[in-house]
Amino acid sequence: MSQVLSEKKNFAKKGYFTENKHVSLPSFLEKYVELFKVYRRNNTDKAYAYILGLMKCEKNHTNMERMVEQVPEQAYHQYHNFLSESKWDYKAVNKQTALDVSTLMEGCKSRSGKPTGFIIDESVHLKKGKESVGVARQYAGVSGKVDNCQVAVYGSLCNEENAALIDTALFLPEKWTENKNRCDKAGIPKSEYVFETKPQKALRMIRANLKLGVKFDWIGGDGLYGHNTELTRGLDAENLFYVLDVHKDELIYLAEPTFSIPPKKGNRGANPTKEKADKPALRIDEYFGNLIESQWDRVKIRKTAKGWKYVWVHTVAVWHWDGKEEKARTRTLVITRTEEKNPKVKFSFSNGGITEYNREEYAYFQCNRYWVERCFDDAKNELGLSGYQVRKWIAWQHHQSLVMMAALYVLSIRIAQKPEYELMSVRDARIMIIAQLFDDQETISRLHDQMALRHKNRQRDINRFYKDINDS
Repeated sequence: MSQVLSEKKNFAKKGYFTENKHVSLPSFLEKYVELFKVYRRNNTDKAYAYILGLMKCEKNHTNMERMVEQVPEQAYHQYHNFLSESKWDYKAVNKQTALDVSTLMEGCKSRSGKPTGFIIDESVHLKKGKESVGVARQYAGVSGKVDNCQVAVYGSLCNEENAALIDTALFLPEKWTENKNRCDKAGIPKSEYVFETKPQKALRMIRANLKLGVKFDWIGGDGLYGHNTELTRGLDAENLFYVLDVHKDELIYLAEPTFSIPPKKGNRGANPTKEKADKPALRIDEYFGNLIESQWDRVKIRKTAKGWKYVWVHTVAVWHWDGKEEKARTRTLVITRTEEKNPKVKFSFSNGGITEYNREEYAYFQCNRYWVERCFDDAKNELGLSGYQVRKWIAWQHHQSLVMMAALYVLSIRIAQKPEYELMSVRDARIMIIAQLFDDQETISRLHDQMALRHKNRQRDINRFYKDINDS
């Protein structure tokens, strides 16, 4: 802890980019001190060094060997023990991180006036070996094919461009959960031996964070989750509002159907046992193909360097039947298409009423997943989310917890600096944080000036673009 206390004294004498607009990393870690204690041993200094290592190492080089080179205050065996052997409670750390992100997003919500989303998504970590916990040949979105990888479900909070990871659950394929010896060797808790689908993990995660006190207004996710009726029924039961993507071949009814077993036709064959609807169903993409231009509204979804990004949006009340329940459930179908030459089309189901939100609001809910995808990119490129070399369950969980802490810290700096540096990226913040800790004042001033000039030029180009648009 001496290292942390020493750095804390240094931070008291200097600010980050703007005076008195930051919380130093040691101060940030103060509320986590008790969570890193194992018996009488305090591991906060190791957490501090590891987070610094995540921020200082460049992409694909966030293994412990490189961390020792960049942050030598801890020896290799100390990093290894902290990650792979120490019993500090990653669940408690994740909970505190989630609550801190929630508080941060409540502040963003008060300023933006926009609702905060709980976004469910999975991320793939490509691996070469066979021993890492949960690794298997499975579909990897990053490579677009079946690959050797780990897959994890993540929960994020998002308010406009501000997004942060708050929870994760490693997906264990059935070939893992069926092999108890393999699970035991990887240190997987016995409570995880039962196979769970990704949507099941997502529902459990949402319920846990809701119970914890994490605040959010809606739930989003891609087609894997929107298609899963077990998940959507669970969210309906919790009275949680969602806008979840669905696949283009999903069947809908434009009027409420009733279901019954049809009478037997003829004397041959068995009696029918499968219920059928009294109204025709059609695929979503068929419905989309029959829409005319007057049925669409053009709405803004976010500000970009090249002006406002617009999409065309259509909403309609439909009924969806999962083939199991007695009645079809009402849904608002949300369809958006971009303005590109080859437009991208997205379909979503919501349990919100057709008049409960307007089309611009529904488009916001659907399209806000963009910022979570950016959040994943930043976590991987700048904070080593995928750049680890661990095999056991506990090490994987510890690494993920520390990455989420680092991401929260960087986001808090960006938000604090937003009045002066509206365009500050995660990379900008990371570089300046590291410079403050490791470089001399001349280097810090040079980086500060470079960032200020870059942002000034970028803002000038943006303003010019908007002026040209308005003039035309």
